[in-house]
Amino acid sequence: MTALFDKYAPLQARIDMMMKIGSDALGVKFDDIISATRGRIGNREILLAGTNNYLGLTFDEDCRAAAKKAIDDHGTGTTGSRVANGTYSEHTDLEEALADHFGMPSCIVFTTGYQTNLAAISGLAGDKDVIFMDADAHACIIDGSRLTNASTIRFRHNNPEDLDKRLRRQGEIEGGNALVVIEGMYSMFGDIAPVDEFVDVTHRHGGYLFIDEAHSYGTFGPTGCGIAEEQGVLDKVDFISGTFSKSLASVGGFCASKHPEFEITRKVMRPYMFTASATPSNISAARVAVEKIKSGGHLRDNLKARAQQLHAGLSALDFDLCAEPSPVIAARRPNEGVAAMEWNWLMENGVYVNLAVPPGTPQSSSLLRISLSAAHTEQDVQTIIDTFAKMKASQGEIMSGMMSKLQAAE
Repeated sequence: MTALFDKYAPLQARIDMMMKIGSDALGVKFDDIISATRGRIGNREILLAGTNNYLGLTFDEDCRAAAKKAIDDHGTGTTGSRVANGTYSEHTDLEEALADHFGMPSCIVFTTGYQTNLAAISGLAGDKDVIFMDADAHACIIDGSRLTNASTIRFRHNNPEDLDKRLRRQGEIEGGNALVVIEGMYSMFGDIAPVDEFVDVTHRHGGYLFIDEAHSYGTFGPTGCGIAEEQGVLDKVDFISGTFSKSLASVGGFCASKHPEFEITRKVMRPYMFTASATPSNISAARVAVEKIKSGGHLRDNLKARAQQLHAGLSALDFDLCAEPSPVIAARRPNEGVAAMEWNWLMENGVYVNLAVPPGTPQSSSLLRISLSAAHTEQDVQTIIDTFAKMKASQGEIMSGMMSKLQAAE
């Protein structure tokens, strides 16, 4: 008989290897967060370049004031789900504000972004429906589909032609519907979906299009509604989900729909019904952030400029970048060991990025992932570029140091 945790032995071996190289990149603890772009570990100040704080609103005075007032008015928590005692006026006000922003009749707010897709996808897809999912779909989309009894078919990443072929092959779904699920901007590579083409293919086959704009709400579109708005098809998308933990500078999530009948799913979505509602402070901060997003063209302009600056700088250094300029810029590394080694070097030299490794990455890639913020200055981005340049110039020394650490650990 094996022990309960023996199945995690391969994972533990990977973690042990990472710890031999340096720190635990997947368990970083900041002793202080100073601003949207600065943190502190011990006595060292770190430039934050991996926080998904796309508009830099976590330290916005109005957002903070709203959160503090909500605590004073309603306390620290709701102690109940949305279908019990957990719906306050702030929850419905935020739902109305988001629905108005998207120009849709229905919007439902959830406690986390992860729960949003679990709830919405499992609430929408019935036993006779078929879910068509992008091959690079986020874990919450995959897990949401697993909560259903619907069939699931994957199509090639960002490939409307492959979706078209699979929908044609499926043919008419007797007693059911096709639900196509994509993302606006993908979180690991930062690549953008051709939403306008997916709209055309999906509706031509009589399906419904669900787009997760978690990383693109606030960062794209004239009013910040995301890629669908950027590409001029916002009014044609059936469902749009998102999170508060990126541009909305809080914790929670939402799903908006052009179908007023979406409201009935409140009575069937288990991740909505059986968890405590979002705290008043989180909801109130997000409510103010919605207004900041709608009027935040200057923030999006700076974010775009910084993305172009960083992409050009890293390209000039011959880093293998995964996509065209966007708020997420990821550099492919040869393998997990090199990526972990370089991540440690960057931290030691004052720059925090994300170490992203399989199985959480597309194409089994090992990445140094950067997420930019509108709060980053031109000098901040130049510092990131300069630090990557020093890392590249020190590659031999870094490799030698890694080998020494591994030998010492044996």
